[in-house]
Amino acid sequence: MIERRESSLHELATVLDYIRWGASRFNEAGLWFGHGTDSAWDEAVLLVMHTLHLPLESKPEVLQARLTMEERREVLGILERRVEERLPASYLTNEAHFCGMSFYVDERVLVPRSPIGELIRGEFQPWLKVEPLAILDLCCGSGCIGIACAEAFPEARVDLSDISDGAIEVAQININRHQLNERVRAVQSDLFAGLDGFSYELIVCNPPYVDARDLAEMPDEYRAEPEIALGSGEDGLDFTRRLLREAANHLQPDGLLVCEVGNSWEALEKAFPEVPFLWPEFEDGGHGVFVISREELLAYQSFFDAE
Repeated sequence: MIERRESSLHELATVLDYIRWGASRFNEAGLWFGHGTDSAWDEAVLLVMHTLHLPLESKPEVLQARLTMEERREVLGILERRVEERLPASYLTNEAHFCGMSFYVDERVLVPRSPIGELIRGEFQPWLKVEPLAILDLCCGSGCIGIACAEAFPEARVDLSDISDGAIEVAQININRHQLNERVRAVQSDLFAGLDGFSYELIVCNPPYVDARDLAEMPDEYRAEPEIALGSGEDGLDFTRRLLREAANHLQPDGLLVCEVGNSWEALEKAFPEVPFLWPEFEDGGHGVFVISREELLAYQSFFDAE
């Protein structure tokens, strides 16, 4: 193994050499992609360019640039870690992008990838009927959804909430990174337990929603993420049921709940066939996000309470 590595260091010289080598090793190892890239080549580009401190949109001439021996060792090292540890690339770089913004991430939080980003860019129209002065990012993880909302609605106060102390620590790092301490705060809370007395015009939630079967069949790259942020009971809806029962009490009149349930959307419709969940379509891909107003939550409260 050591001899093969030393040989690679001397035979691979350019940026393109290492991208090609990395993509080949990723394909050989059968890695899984889905945390920001969708192919071995794009993943190798991301890791190589990050390690060399070069922007992804660098000029093509950069591909033929020769690396120093120190750079070769660093690039080879991160490519080898991707194969050996099966970690998402964002955990190796400690960076992910969401809504055009950069966020710190590590193994304490999910890698940002929610289609809710498209709704944020569109300011939740046509469903949001009021100007949000208070927004809650529930199950915030890295805080990417709430911080992106703070950028989209510069007059709003935003709470980032999560049950995980580690997630709250990461969210605070990102609040600091984007210099939003005056308007955004991170609060440790199990659902609304730590938010008693607070209400919002907009609650956005990307909760755990993976059902037991999907959780058991996940590739290693997804297993590297915190299980508490993924699994939610047999049908993936344990948390969402609690949310539907309690959300109306924390929404202002004409307030809106936006929640992602991914592949568990069919189970949700089966559990509550009477409820008129609205499912936005996404131009950029993705599915399984519903929107529902406070008034609709109240109108169907008896169904949620019965579950």
